[in-house]
Amino acid sequence: MENQEILTNQEQQHKRRVRYSGTHPKTYKEKYKEHQPEKYADTIQKVISKGSTPAGMHISICVKEILDFLQIQPGQTGLDATLGYGGHTKAMLECLKGEGHIYALDVDPIESAKTKERLEKLGFGEEILTVRLQNFADIDQVSKETGKKFDFILADLGVSSMQIDNPDRGFSYKVEGPLDLRMNPQKGISASERLVGISQEELQGMLIENADEPYAEEIAKTVVNLQKRGKKIETTTQLKEAIEQALRFLPEAERKEALKKSCQRTFQALRIDVNSEYEVLYTFLEKLPEVLAPNGRVAILTFHSGEDRLVKKSFKQFKKEGLYSEISEEVIRPSAEECARNGRAKSTKMRWAIRE
Repeated sequence: MENQEILTNQEQQHKRRVRYSGTHPKTYKEKYKEHQPEKYADTIQKVISKGSTPAGMHISICVKEILDFLQIQPGQTGLDATLGYGGHTKAMLECLKGEGHIYALDVDPIESAKTKERLEKLGFGEEILTVRLQNFADIDQVSKETGKKFDFILADLGVSSMQIDNPDRGFSYKVEGPLDLRMNPQKGISASERLVGISQEELQGMLIENADEPYAEEIAKTVVNLQKRGKKIETTTQLKEAIEQALRFLPEAERKEALKKSCQRTFQALRIDVNSEYEVLYTFLEKLPEVLAPNGRVAILTFHSGEDRLVKKSFKQFKKEGLYSEISEEVIRPSAEECARNGRAKSTKMRWAIRE
């Protein structure tokens, strides 16, 4: 009995790594090395060199282009409106050379806590970095509470890879998980709850407005009819299967690619809806000029046409009103080399503006 207790205690102290079938880990939780980049740097580099993003990580996009535009100087005050994994934040902090301060916002309590700890270990403590669990629509509150106007602001509107890859968050149709899609899983309603009782007209409109989905009518009709028959859509796989059912009218040769793209667009449309992303972005853009210091610079990364239209329209309007002295006339895109290294960079557009 005593020996059994000793064995139990030893097992508790040394938790065995996850076992997986085959020669390589396949699921998110099995990729234990990728979740520990500081310990398994060689594994991380191998994954990145293949053009993939390691599980639990996020590869920042357009870092050089952002830094070239922002022209960050030691002593300045900046804002990273969307902290995420902290890659952009780290690069901007390095430009400060220990002088100045960056405020970083994120609504995701899970990932922001990890990122704060990661940056602290790299030497970026509270004397130079303040992380706030706050929506970037509240930038005026941040400015008021800190008494600061910002010399530079960055907003990366993409979903972080950590969120996409983690099946528990429900951001991807590729893996089984709860259909959640919330940036902050502690607030609001999940995507599965949003679909309960939704009308065909409302869902169809959501798919068109948020994702330009060409098969919006067929998908909306199928989802609504399934739920009327008592078939709940509570997981990512169940939604994927509903979309697959909606597209059965397509020729078999076209169906596979159409399914992939319609799944991407449908998940995007739902994510935008449950997180009120357009409303949040509109509010952020409206408040931007009042929180930027004279000659302050803002760069925004967008990942689909709806976001880019809002940013372009806002920048043009405020330049016309004399609040911005300059704006980007054309979008800046990642280099071909970066897109080859990181497939998630392909849809990125960057726009910028300079405060009068």
